[in-house]
Amino acid sequence: MTRVDIPSAPPRSGWDIHCHTVFSDGTESPATLLARAKTLGLAGVGVADHDTTAGWQEAQDAATAAGMPLLRGTEITAQTGHVSVHMLAFQYDPRNRHICELFASTRASRLRRIRRMVELLAEDFPITWQSVLDQVREGERTTIGRPHVADALVAAGVYETRSDAFAGAVNTRSRYYVPTPSPDTVTVVKAVAEAGGVSVLAHGGDIGRNTGLLTDGQIGELAQAGLDGLEVWHRGNPPEQRERLLALADRYGLLVTGGSDWHGRGKPNALGENLTDEATVAEIVRRGAIPLWR
Repeated sequence: MTRVDIPSAPPRSGWDIHCHTVFSDGTESPATLLARAKTLGLAGVGVADHDTTAGWQEAQDAATAAGMPLLRGTEITAQTGHVSVHMLAFQYDPRNRHICELFASTRASRLRRIRRMVELLAEDFPITWQSVLDQVREGERTTIGRPHVADALVAAGVYETRSDAFAGAVNTRSRYYVPTPSPDTVTVVKAVAEAGGVSVLAHGGDIGRNTGLLTDGQIGELAQAGLDGLEVWHRGNPPEQRERLLALADRYGLLVTGGSDWHGRGKPNALGENLTDEATVAEIVRRGAIPLWR
């Protein structure tokens, strides 16, 4: 595995490789994503909808129309002990049987879990399964999650914004919350590698997402299993966690990435607020099974 330089500060130009669209919990189409990225002068973007490749074709078409390169990826929900972990997987073969089965299983688990949450919420709030489906833009191609539940509560007048709902009834500490049954993180890292992809631990220092974070030792175990990188430049990672992650990246020879975790109107995160430098993107492409979309 190629050793790369570890940056000490976030890049001022480059790629935003952590973006979501209507094919999961984003509010905007791939075409809107690419058009806004071009207006901002980004070098390129990476689409990373949750547990799906359903938006890849539209993202490719939009990238061609905008004249911008595209990194193709997915954000995969995993689990290490009691810690929920998000993994970014880039440039893998979407036809790989193992990873297709992994996504199908995870999406089915997500759907059962969200249905149960809606049942619990319906006891106290004006929400139904249909009102959640009304928030879904791409039908069965969309990975349904808590953001759609939050949007249904906003539509019902319970909250003003999605963020307010996440601070309230759909919060992980809420009595209505139901955890997502997820594959083991090492299993995900190995599945991505088998599909010829590049795996990156997303927002691994975000103390607001979990009651606990992955330990240095657990991240080391993932590196031994084939983890390629750590997302350091993310608004959820406070300064001390960024320093920790940079040190771990240096220790294990991991790539360092950045991304906005853009969801359109679904989150306050601004497109391009955190970036990945072009040399790192080039290394992701070099390691991946599929070429960069241009």
